[in-house]
Amino acid sequence: MTDIKAVVRIEHPDIVLTKTVTHDQSSKVKSVLEAGTDPTSGKFFYRVQSADFRQFEDGLRNDHTIGEFERVIETRDEKAIYSFEYTDEAKVISPIISTANGVILDMENDGNGWILTVWMPDRTNLAPLWDYAEQHDIDIDLLRVNEYASLGTTDAGLTDSQREALLVALETGYFDDPRNATLSEVAANLDISQPAASGLLRRGTKRLIVSSLMDDSENSNGYDRERH
Repeated sequence: MTDIKAVVRIEHPDIVLTKTVTHDQSSKVKSVLEAGTDPTSGKFFYRVQSADFRQFEDGLRNDHTIGEFERVIETRDEKAIYSFEYTDEAKVISPIISTANGVILDMENDGNGWILTVWMPDRTNLAPLWDYAEQHDIDIDLLRVNEYASLGTTDAGLTDSQREALLVALETGYFDDPRNATLSEVAANLDISQPAASGLLRRGTKRLIVSSLMDDSENSNGYDRERH
């Protein structure tokens, strides 16, 4: 079996936050992958860059896909982290990818559309995403796809502990959206502390992203230091 990394562009007015980013063309929105979803509150976290957060929030108030929202953190460089709750009208792609045993590595807006970088255990696992898009009249384009050796056998810069932690998290549903397992449950399965599990997942995810998204010359430039 060969893992793949696919870069996909999707567009539909009912996809989460589309109306907001169309209203605020200066905004750039990326999901906070390490935060994921709080399974009890249903909150989703995003990094937002905007020249005018008042305009961005005006867009949120008039966005039929967004319910409650909160600006959690704001920095001085026109960036902030927001938490959002989705409405029933929102079309959400992440559960479809999770059901297909995939993981979203990156997600950012592109005008009226969204660019998703997705890891899948096999090319055929992309089929449910295309089926969902066809059923809901979502425009979808495959921009590129790369194949890699399986996570279970490839090095990808991972230590044995990082690989084991990632596989346990994947199998228990920690990467599902919404999550079906907590960090403490992953830690219990690994028989380690919760902070230790968090560190392994964070560093392992970083290594996978570096391995998948950068070429060999970039991989070797400064990233080999974090191997523990």
